[in-house]
Amino acid sequence: MREGLIPTLLGTAVTATGTAMRVKDMRKHGMTKRDTRVAIGAGLIGLGLAHMALGGIDLFQNGRS
Repeated sequence: MREGLIPTLLGTAVTATGTAMRVKDMRKHGMTKRDTRVAIGAGLIGLGLAHMALGGIDLFQNGRS
């Protein structure tokens, strides 16, 4: 298995979960910054994007060597 693939896949799953939490909350309650679920969803999106970026860097660097 290529190095960097697991963080990339993990990041995709975490981002999808965070996005689903945000969309569900926005439909139900509107956009409120004080809601805890909104903050958790935003955090998951950020962590997922970070995993995807770092995994993509690993995939790119290992593919070039």
